[in-house]
Amino acid sequence: MTATNELKRLSNKVLINGEFRDSGAGDGLDVVDPATEESIGQIPFTSITEVDEAIAVANRSQQAWNQVNSLTRAEIMHEIAANMRSARGVLGEMLTREMGKPYKETTDEVDWSATAVDYYAEIARHDFGKVVGPAVDDQFHFTLKEPMGVVVIVLPFNFPFCLLCWSAAAALATGNAVIIKPSENTALSTLKFMETFAPLPDGLIQCLPGGGDVGARLVESTDTHMVAFTGSVPTGQIVARACAEQFKPCLIEASGNDPFIVMPSAPIDMAARGATFAAYLNCGQVCTSAERLFVHQDVYDEFVDKLVSYTRALRIGNGLDKIDVGPMVSAKERDRFETILKRAIEQGAKVACGGERPSAMDKGWFHEPTVLTGVEPEMEIMNQESFGPSAPICRVSNLDEALELANRSRFGLGSNIYTTNLDEAMRAVNSLQTGMVWVNAPLLDNDAGPFGGRKMTGMGRQLGAEGLDTFRHTKLAMIDPGANDQDFWWFPYKDAEAFPGE
Repeated sequence: MTATNELKRLSNKVLINGEFRDSGAGDGLDVVDPATEESIGQIPFTSITEVDEAIAVANRSQQAWNQVNSLTRAEIMHEIAANMRSARGVLGEMLTREMGKPYKETTDEVDWSATAVDYYAEIARHDFGKVVGPAVDDQFHFTLKEPMGVVVIVLPFNFPFCLLCWSAAAALATGNAVIIKPSENTALSTLKFMETFAPLPDGLIQCLPGGGDVGARLVESTDTHMVAFTGSVPTGQIVARACAEQFKPCLIEASGNDPFIVMPSAPIDMAARGATFAAYLNCGQVCTSAERLFVHQDVYDEFVDKLVSYTRALRIGNGLDKIDVGPMVSAKERDRFETILKRAIEQGAKVACGGERPSAMDKGWFHEPTVLTGVEPEMEIMNQESFGPSAPICRVSNLDEALELANRSRFGLGSNIYTTNLDEAMRAVNSLQTGMVWVNAPLLDNDAGPFGGRKMTGMGRQLGAEGLDTFRHTKLAMIDPGANDQDFWWFPYKDAEAFPGE
């Protein structure tokens, strides 16, 4: 088995009812390696007939799965996690070839996916509801946790395995069926990833490549019951509106524009290393990337010098080579990023390093990691998601200014601060208007802690106990075992309780 052979084998395939089959759709897209610009496969645009078939299959499969006990579900999910670890190498290589990021990052993503599956396999067994104190003598009041039904997961290209598992593991563990709509940029890798879910009953998880019409049909169907979406703000708004028409629950994770604050008490060398990673991981194509750096004036020059040094040392190239930063996922994405970078320079930002396409590379959608200085808070690059390899640095005079500027954003996903001053750390934790705060620990995730944001970033949470409840309903039950007289509030009402008159 080789990655290139698997990319060809899965070309033009869809996964419906446990079967990888050629799509009946008459059109599709070439899959292009972003490091070489070579065609490595094709994906279909799943037909609407096939989408409807998958939805019907999912509903049948979900009803049976919901009857399976939690221990059996957990054992199956642990088997899935083991399959992921066994397929780590080929999955990592396929994802690198399809979307570009380094093999180190794609294989790490497989590991993170497996831990999420193992985590939800267990915690879904721990809480099926709770007993609450009854409001009436001799009654029994309790809650039950029940699945939503059929969950639609719409994925981006940047972390297709990990984000799939953050939602799918919670959804499956709580008794739902899942239909995946992968990104057009990572559909073949995602289809390969589906093979690790083989221990599940046929039809419980399905994968339908395609464009916006496939996602729209899945979201708008009255026979799907919840949507988990990660992507752009405009598309997230479309998904949320469609769900609102049916009061269908949805999880929306749309965008980020995360601040990165550096204070004088921080170890500046470590802060610069942390910023290098936070800004350029996956070529900056991360929703939690550090996209707005606010550095205290007392350490500004030292920090810039160190960040420039670390940035220049990054190795750029094909993700299958010994490199640190791969290409951007597509020519379209690189063009979009370069437009943002050009505008920042026009508005007065200075390029301290990078800023160009690597001169030695005549193939591939590469761009140099770029440090920008002389950046002002009003510049466009500080107020939109650049989603590329840039680190714009703004000078601040104190923590109050840094916090004010950090919160001056329509997004609120994550935030970072480097400081060894406990008071500064706690002020940042309490003041930053984001779903996550990293103090001296950029871009960490924890399966046991919730991931999500505020403002235009979206709504809802993945991971943690909160992520489990995202994919289930809570039902309240109240039982009177003796079927007793409820005279204290039934008809006929007592005359003594009537309005007494004037």
